[in-house]
Amino acid sequence: MPSVTLSPYKQIPETKEDLDWAELTTLHLDDLDQPGGKDKLAKQLEYAIHNVGFFYVKNFGISQEEVNRQFALGREFYDLPLEEKLKYHNLKELEGGNFNGYRPSGLRTIGTIKDNIEVYNIPKFDGYHPRTHPKVVEDHIQEIEKFSRDVHEKVVVRLLRVFATLLELPDQDQLVKDHAYNEKGEDHLRYMHYKARTPEENEGVGKLYGAGHTDLGTITLLFRQPVAGLQILNSEDQWKWVKPQDATITVNICDALSALTAGYFKSSIHRVHAPPSDQAHIDRLGLLYFARPNNHVILNPIANSPLLHRLDLKSNNFTDLGKTITMEEWVLARQRQQQRRIAPTEVSKEGKYIYHEKDLEVLPGLATKIY
Repeated sequence: MPSVTLSPYKQIPETKEDLDWAELTTLHLDDLDQPGGKDKLAKQLEYAIHNVGFFYVKNFGISQEEVNRQFALGREFYDLPLEEKLKYHNLKELEGGNFNGYRPSGLRTIGTIKDNIEVYNIPKFDGYHPRTHPKVVEDHIQEIEKFSRDVHEKVVVRLLRVFATLLELPDQDQLVKDHAYNEKGEDHLRYMHYKARTPEENEGVGKLYGAGHTDLGTITLLFRQPVAGLQILNSEDQWKWVKPQDATITVNICDALSALTAGYFKSSIHRVHAPPSDQAHIDRLGLLYFARPNNHVILNPIANSPLLHRLDLKSNNFTDLGKTITMEEWVLARQRQQQRRIAPTEVSKEGKYIYHEKDLEVLPGLATKIY
């Protein structure tokens, strides 16, 4: 069969509604090529990572055309018939903690309404995650691998060096070595699709596509998504919308990096709200990259950071429980919790989600939080 030809992807216009936008720091990654660039960016990041957990990056060396090609691939995948997509879904594997491949919508019920989120995860190309893909993906797998590797090298690696500068680590590549692309790890590229709901459906789920949570890895990269939906919980306990800035990636700090820095790096709390009225009828397509420490990395606080030593930051949620846990163990435990079969989630009159305590348990004595 001939290969699938991709038609161009065109982003839709941004909302015209005057939303309560978050004020986030923007890092120009090409500053790293200038003298003193790492120190400058580390200073810019200091407040964001300690208090907010979100920031933008731009000038990261990947063209908008390359990004749009990945959005086009995501669009083509979700345009496939459901029976074709389901060939790449395995519920038993998903519930066992294997999150790669396809996750259909409707596996969760909120109130009386099924969730509207589809996910297709493509693991990093480290040689440890062989998978079959639908033709539209397989025909472009070399292009996808190049994009995945470029995101790692041009964005993740450079940010890890900035983080090392902020932590005053003696080796600027210390974190980079713990995130080596070709070593076994759970990084992945994601095409994510939110099906538009009716106003009545949105009311029935508290006007949320996804409840407030933190991510489990090091950082999550969200490529510009013009359908407004992402919100962050700021230090004043206020939900703020995240504006889709031109030619940027939105970056959030995640649980593993917070654990490695004994909480100095704030694991950002975020959710996906139903889009504003002028975009509420539009399906929301996302392109994300999840960066995580390699599987062997132990999630104890970094011992040789002068910054953490001065601040007397020596423990995290795992060490407080007397646990020594690797990244591989953490991913498996957290994914099993996220995919566990649970009773329908209740929604309060105020739009808050109500979970049973057992549903949120990740490890004995440790539960995730839903905000």
